[in-house]
Amino acid sequence: MRTLDTLTTHLANLHGRTSETPLFNPVFQTGLDLSRMLEGGDIDLDGFEAIVEELEAEAMGSRARRLQRVIAPARNDARLGELVEASGDFEDFAARWQRPALHAVFTAHPTFLLTADQTDAIAAAATGDGTADAQIDADPERRPVTLVYEHERAMRAIANGAQARDRIVAAALESAKAAWPDRWHDLALMPFRFASWVGYDMDGRTDIGWNTSIGFRLTEKAARLGAYADRLAEIDAGHELVDTLRRAATAAQGHADTFRGEFSDPETLSAAANALSADDPDKLVSLAPLIERLESDARADGADAVALKTLAAAMRADGLGCGWVHFRVNASQLGNAIRRRIDPDGMLDLSSRLALVRLREKLDAVRPLDSNFAAVAIESSTAIRQFLVMAQILKHIDADAPIRMLIAECEQPATVLAALYFAKLFGIADKVDVSPLFETESALEHGGRFLDALLAEPAFQSYAKERGRVCIQTGFSDAGRFVGQIPASLAIERLQGRMASAMADNGLTDCAALIFNTHGESMGRGAHPDGFADRLTWPLSTWARSRFARRGIAVEAEASFQGGDGYLYFATPELALATLGTILAETPEVRAENDDPFYTRTDLSLDFYRAIRDAQHDYLESRAYSRSITAFGLGLLNSTGSRVSRRQSDLAAERDMSLRQIRAIPHNAILQQLGYPVNVVAGIGTAADGVEEDIAQLIAYSERGRQAIALARASNALASIKTVAAHGELFNAAYWASRPYRGTETHLSQACEGLAEYLAGDERSSLFRQLASRLRVDALKFHRLLDLLPEAEPAPNREYKRRVIGAAQALRLALIQHMFLKAISVPAFSRANDVARDDVLEMVFSLRIDDALAQLNRAFPTSFPQLDDFSVDAPTGYPDGDGEGYSAIRQQYIDPLERAYALVLRLGATIAHQFGAHG
Repeated sequence: MRTLDTLTTHLANLHGRTSETPLFNPVFQTGLDLSRMLEGGDIDLDGFEAIVEELEAEAMGSRARRLQRVIAPARNDARLGELVEASGDFEDFAARWQRPALHAVFTAHPTFLLTADQTDAIAAAATGDGTADAQIDADPERRPVTLVYEHERAMRAIANGAQARDRIVAAALESAKAAWPDRWHDLALMPFRFASWVGYDMDGRTDIGWNTSIGFRLTEKAARLGAYADRLAEIDAGHELVDTLRRAATAAQGHADTFRGEFSDPETLSAAANALSADDPDKLVSLAPLIERLESDARADGADAVALKTLAAAMRADGLGCGWVHFRVNASQLGNAIRRRIDPDGMLDLSSRLALVRLREKLDAVRPLDSNFAAVAIESSTAIRQFLVMAQILKHIDADAPIRMLIAECEQPATVLAALYFAKLFGIADKVDVSPLFETESALEHGGRFLDALLAEPAFQSYAKERGRVCIQTGFSDAGRFVGQIPASLAIERLQGRMASAMADNGLTDCAALIFNTHGESMGRGAHPDGFADRLTWPLSTWARSRFARRGIAVEAEASFQGGDGYLYFATPELALATLGTILAETPEVRAENDDPFYTRTDLSLDFYRAIRDAQHDYLESRAYSRSITAFGLGLLNSTGSRVSRRQSDLAAERDMSLRQIRAIPHNAILQQLGYPVNVVAGIGTAADGVEEDIAQLIAYSERGRQAIALARASNALASIKTVAAHGELFNAAYWASRPYRGTETHLSQACEGLAEYLAGDERSSLFRQLASRLRVDALKFHRLLDLLPEAEPAPNREYKRRVIGAAQALRLALIQHMFLKAISVPAFSRANDVARDDVLEMVFSLRIDDALAQLNRAFPTSFPQLDDFSVDAPTGYPDGDGEGYSAIRQQYIDPLERAYALVLRLGATIAHQFGAHG
């Protein structure tokens, strides 16, 4: 078993033995076989690394093939021609192209698993010869993911998206020009908007200073102005606006460089602020005059008219940046800020009626205040500071582009009114869209009543009519973690339906409903795997859209492309064009009526939904589930973002870590690594138990039901309960005690005995077994339901992909065993800094390898001061030997531990790639 091919063949052969003995575990047995080879010297870590490199190449190829399947970049030209065909009348064409099909938001969620080299390699393969059959080689070396890196990648993706949008707009304008030569100039096309919150999201972060956000916005402004200038120069090098744009870009970049500096000195801040806020002929804060000029020139210049109007369309869509920006704060931050205004004594319950009364009074009496950068610098409240920063952006950087204020964990209408108060206080309410986030179980359960109450507030009604929209954000990550992905999606759908009713009931049908669905890129976080038709309608269903259409409410659909996985769709201009073209082609037709039985047979569908939700809740509260998920801490995962994945804890807390300490993305990523996406698949079988035929009949005739089952099927196609069980056996004292029992591995007897004694009281093995048993029972019931449904088209290379994942899992099990054996064999050392040998062992068993290595390097140093380092005159005869050190211990134990863990992380990346996304 020295190649991927022989390893997958070995796994396939072992799989047949499960019919002989149901408890036989091919993945664990393969891991044991590999472990015996490694510990016996038949293969070394170099040999393991060679197989890991094969798995990495296969994983990259898998992602490229999926990209081709989902967006078909080879069809770019043909698809674009089909999309822009001028069918129907001019009004229909204008209605289709002048309202965005989608607002695409590029977020900094920590899914930067792909390195920059890997992203480029996948993109090249996906847009190459149309096959992407070959394995892809790319440098797997990982570098720290910083906020600056995330911002650069987001801006790169948006720039590619903007270039692709320009091609679409130009093609549509050419089509309109041919069909309506006398009217096409009246068009102001905008098929897509782009936005980002990278560098503006303060929820749960303390590492983003206010000047960071200002600096990023100025950097974006400089880049976008430069791109506008370059494009205009290509159209007409002598156009006078080329120089205007270039000078404005240079000025913006100069300010951006200044705001990247350290502002602890008031004089430094004052100089930077005064320079940015001063009147300057090169300072642009609005593109309105330039857009008007380009439109006028287009009417007068037949040859370049389409190109000029395309540039004007880009300016109209993006403003003085690479798109719109989203700021985000937590509801508690807003609560603390408004309390100073309405409850200085801290005695008022902010969810009370009295709090609402006082907020209404404040809103009625508020008068706008001027603000400057000094006010920003001295403000201690995070929430208020964000409003002050927005005010400076609108005043000195971009006066045209609206800014979104997202409020996380928002469960009270008073929180939204508090945000509205501060927007009014700083004179920016006409440019800021306040948007509550519904993601927690409580928020989704009570979200309908929340919207009823909020939209009934006169102050909010006036504000919404002024802005022309009502904005909400729905989240699939935490919702899917706490109630399961399918119940979460259905709960969000019901909330969206309630929003339509609330808007109609409160006279807001003339406003648009902007619904920002922040789903992830994986199945476990709301991204449907069957293509963009389902990706678009799973988070915002045809039923939800029909509820708005029936009331005459326009819907502005907004969705996230999260982190490195999401940016992959925009890795090159060609991929971006394929992505946007596919979205346009797959955007559903909105109908006022929807006769899907999923919504008429609520006696079945609602009970089915509730039963899945209850089963998922039982898992979440189960000790077996929580301890299995946290068994290795976050040690199976690579670092994939600049945001901390969980709060710090000590070793004792590690053993009782709550799932709520782990954020949604790493939680889902751990499920992938353990081999079973519990939050997608589990509970469906249990919910259908006893009513399989009724549920099967409902699903067979329901588009929504089909989507739900397709999501579960796709996840189940990669799932392996045997793999879950295999991880538990690593903590089985009986396994370690028995491994050398027959005299086959006598050289490991002492180490295995030590592991058996240490793990004798460890509960992880039994809890993994409990979880695996429960999952198996549920899976049997799930497959009974699937047997009653029409056969689904099998996923491409399904069995081979399962074998490849199994091979990666087996290799990793062998490496983890190698680390356990090395750790238990390290010579005893004295306690230092309250850390003893058993603490280091526990670090290794929970895969806190970096911490363990730090302690081992401290206990067994190999670098010492030498006599030659000193200029001492007096002679010495000591030391009288070659010097003392621990080179042998490092070579025998510490170095192998470090290298094995590096391979463990690389294998974890290949597993995530086979699932299609990290987390």
